[in-house]
Amino acid sequence: MLAVFEKAIGNPPEELRLPSIGSEGKKNRAEILETFRSLLPESTLYSLSNGNFMALSREGSPVHPRSMVVLDDIFCIFLGTLDNMSELRRYYGLSRQATEAMVVVEAYKVLRDRAPYPPDQVIRDLQGKFAFFLFDAKTRTLFAARDREGRVEFNWGMAGDGSLVCSDDPKILQIACGNSCAPFPPGCMFMNGCGLTSFDHPLHKVRAIAQEDDDGRISEVFFQVDLLTRLPSIPRTGSATNWADTTFIQGEFKQI
Repeated sequence: MLAVFEKAIGNPPEELRLPSIGSEGKKNRAEILETFRSLLPESTLYSLSNGNFMALSREGSPVHPRSMVVLDDIFCIFLGTLDNMSELRRYYGLSRQATEAMVVVEAYKVLRDRAPYPPDQVIRDLQGKFAFFLFDAKTRTLFAARDREGRVEFNWGMAGDGSLVCSDDPKILQIACGNSCAPFPPGCMFMNGCGLTSFDHPLHKVRAIAQEDDDGRISEVFFQVDLLTRLPSIPRTGSATNWADTTFIQGEFKQI
């Protein structure tokens, strides 16, 4: 799968930009789409406004099935399986034919429209091996998450034009973003208006950790929950806020 959204919508964490090695070949949205089409011409593609798009390859994995659905202008790609599908179908009033992607859309609509549920409460109810990416075209909201153990491949990065790129294919992601990419952290979720948070530890900050090579250059970045840092009871929103109160010290970001 591949999802690419301009910076104004995707709002990727600025920390993804840090790796200074292998960043010369990063592409823009149009170039990423052209490359993806040439590599996987049989994929299902949804072209959205301003060159944004979502795509799903037909070359599915027998271990981790994949599905895509469009409901009420909400686009969702789901990778993997949910172990508690029967319970979730009943809870959301869905038929037995409802797929995992449909369940995620319904869960998102509850979060958006019908109740003041915190996002972590909605995702915590999903049990299984999964990763998903959702876009609400009406509200221009992005919503992505990965299971607690990270058992489904899911990565994200920043393209040459600052776009957010998400994919389960590390090779495609590296073509698009160079080294400005990282595994999406397990047990975490991302919303473009709220930034990256942990659904198991919602009151603890998710930090970017930078790795340096022998010459002191940042070669890669990954994200993990900092259980020693507790967020305020009403968290500030936006990745820019997260970036503003961190600084890079000896290979990792510290709160200031």
